[in-house]
Amino acid sequence: MQRGHAMFKKILIANRGEIAVRVLRACHEMGIAAVVVYSDVDRAALHVRKADEAYPIGPAAASESYLNIPKILDVAARSGAEAIHPGYGFLSENAKFAQACHDAGVKFIGPTAAAMEAMGSKTRARQAMEKAGVPFVPGTSRGVASFGEAEKAAAKIGYPVMLKAAAGGGGKGMRLVHAPEQLKSALDAARSEAERSFGDSEVYIEKAIVNPRHIEVQVLADEHGNTVYLGERECSLQRRHQKVLEEAPSPVVDPDMRRRMGEVAVRVARAASYTNAGTVEFLVDQPTNDQPRNFYFLEMNTRLQVEHPVTELITGLDLVNLQIRIASGERLPFTQNDVSIRGHAIECRIYTEDPDNNYFPSPGKISLLQEPSGPGIRVDTGMYEGWNVPIDYDPLLAKLIGYGADREQAVARLTRALSEYFVGGIKTNISLFRRILRDADFRAANLDTGFLDRMLKRTEDGPVDLKTAEVAAITAGMFAALGSTPTGAGNATAGAASQTADETESQWKSVSRREALR
Repeated sequence: MQRGHAMFKKILIANRGEIAVRVLRACHEMGIAAVVVYSDVDRAALHVRKADEAYPIGPAAASESYLNIPKILDVAARSGAEAIHPGYGFLSENAKFAQACHDAGVKFIGPTAAAMEAMGSKTRARQAMEKAGVPFVPGTSRGVASFGEAEKAAAKIGYPVMLKAAAGGGGKGMRLVHAPEQLKSALDAARSEAERSFGDSEVYIEKAIVNPRHIEVQVLADEHGNTVYLGERECSLQRRHQKVLEEAPSPVVDPDMRRRMGEVAVRVARAASYTNAGTVEFLVDQPTNDQPRNFYFLEMNTRLQVEHPVTELITGLDLVNLQIRIASGERLPFTQNDVSIRGHAIECRIYTEDPDNNYFPSPGKISLLQEPSGPGIRVDTGMYEGWNVPIDYDPLLAKLIGYGADREQAVARLTRALSEYFVGGIKTNISLFRRILRDADFRAANLDTGFLDRMLKRTEDGPVDLKTAEVAAITAGMFAALGSTPTGAGNATAGAASQTADETESQWKSVSRREALR
């Protein structure tokens, strides 16, 4: 990399879980000391155990800990941290936090507060993109002030329409309206939810794209005017507007479409004077009558994305390393012509939730953990055996990523890895991914944002298959309770024999027969 710019000696990571561990590891690889913060329930968390320095910042409630700007800046001052990496979630897209860091003389590893504000409101972003000539879904560029205005706008756009919160995200304040008689109640509900979720009741209307694909483009911009795109990610597998599985590259994007989308993404970033890592999201419609697919600007996420590992694997770039270097003042060490896409990567978000019980959260102690490994497998995790998973935060535990020379090999490797993955003592959604990867439509890449809902409504096909790692883990736990170990089971399930009888019984009860045999 370049010389002439002083690299940070110490960085504070204002987050928790697997992303805090991910950033911490990047710091250590660069010879940078990593400082972390933790709430009372995270005292024994993995990011705390691996950090160079760790500081308590308050009770479990995020508003009193991870969202408390004065406390985090106080830790930065006391520890001597020169920069703060916000990860994703919490304060990562908070313009006030970015500005507060700037005012305190601490570098915020991300875009400026002004860029965040420009892209943070969907209506303001639409207005800016309209001026920049960026294609976006037909609709209003400002919030509707009354039901009458909404009625006229919807009639002009044509049903079905989508109501969206201007300050929204994660599906909050969003309603699909199929007919005029549904508009009034949907508008009231969207406004109410937007106010509760974001403190802003502004709602706008746009045309509902039928069965769209959700495809996003990763961009990087340094502080010297250089901006590049790093290919796209397919994010169409969603539940309740939340991404579940992502892959790169998209199975339907050819080199020409990749170039066109990438150039638009760069235009979006430059229009917002954007720096550091960001993601430009698009809706892509279905081709009709031999017409090519159209893509429409949806929004820009002004932070590192959960799914960044799939882009890292197909480009060979370390996005967190580059984020830190950009924030330190370095120029991008490559140009657009240097970026190449190789292979295929797929990511599964491992949550502590029960797919067989409406995805109800499943906090508790991890009594046994077996993580997969082998060719093409990456696990970004924030958990370890013996850790008590709190109920107070997002249920994301880890990310399992499979990489191969092509999509077929990536699916095969990920399928194998999922068969090796076992988390005892709590429920996870691992079985959901086994089901997705078996699905014929998924394997054929017949995807859109309604895919997962349709798949979940279908009855399970075929017999359940015994998962060797899971059965071995449970068996070893049962024998441990009896004070003995079956031949060969000890090596297959390291750590299982040390469980107490109570832990084993708890583990056995927590893993349903359906989960254990899938």
